[in-house]
Amino acid sequence: MLDAYIWGNVSRISPEAPVPVVLVSQKEYRLGGAGNVALNIKSLGAAPFLVSMTGDDEEASFLFNLLNEKKIAPEFLLKSSMRKTTTKTRIIANHQQQLIRIDNEDSRPLNEFDQNLLTDKVMEILPLADAVVFSDYDKGVLNQKIIQLVISEARRLHIPTIADPKKDNFFSYQQATLFKPNLKELQEGLQMTFRRPVVMEELNAAANKLFEKMNIDIAFITLSDEGIYVNNRESGKIIPSHKRNIYDVSGAGDTVSAVAALSMACGLDLFQMAELTNLAGGIVCEKVGVVPVEPEELRNEMNKLKD
Repeated sequence: MLDAYIWGNVSRISPEAPVPVVLVSQKEYRLGGAGNVALNIKSLGAAPFLVSMTGDDEEASFLFNLLNEKKIAPEFLLKSSMRKTTTKTRIIANHQQQLIRIDNEDSRPLNEFDQNLLTDKVMEILPLADAVVFSDYDKGVLNQKIIQLVISEARRLHIPTIADPKKDNFFSYQQATLFKPNLKELQEGLQMTFRRPVVMEELNAAANKLFEKMNIDIAFITLSDEGIYVNNRESGKIIPSHKRNIYDVSGAGDTVSAVAALSMACGLDLFQMAELTNLAGGIVCEKVGVVPVEPEELRNEMNKLKD
């Protein structure tokens, strides 16, 4: 995805309608969606291979320029003349208040030709990977066939898979290593209701359902301001969040996915991984717009936690 930002100031209401008038001061493009996952991975010192499908349009050109600027290899990113490049435009006033978001996208499933191209690219790069992240936004690129093919081959190669699901493909991630829905996605997927603040017994019951229905290894549920719940079939635990000045939650899930993937690739244990992802996700929420976590910031937060 391409994330576009229009920054400006508001000093009056339009005489045409009861809406603010934004005097534009700056326009900016950033990597979004799976691109933001890749950017977080790159920021923390690893090499991401970004495999996806864009349109063949002006927005795709902006996206490829950003990838080259950030030194993220673009050669596994495919263009299709049959699609639009998903673009989210956010209008932000007075430095931090988001007024509106405008989405321009095509979320139809890939046609067979594009699906085969994408599958071939994934299989080409997979043997070089230390971990695989499915950054699923229900935009039509991922489907059950592709997901299961990749998970099956990754398991054969002993490569961990990290699934960040959305509604359409929720149950397609059978046998994923780590399954990372947020509480809303979990509620919709399992048709369960959760109390807030969260109750451990309800989360344990949900994790057991995931283990039973999907045969995953790790349930990893983000709880927004309440932290992260993890369960490895042996025990469940809530890693509470840290007090933050929250400005924008955009992209926090991407950061969590990236840090979880790197943690698994490095062999950290489950609860170390949960602590680290919890810190990283909180850091990016203190900033406006979609941004990656910086290693020095994460290191400082880890040192504070140890102290």
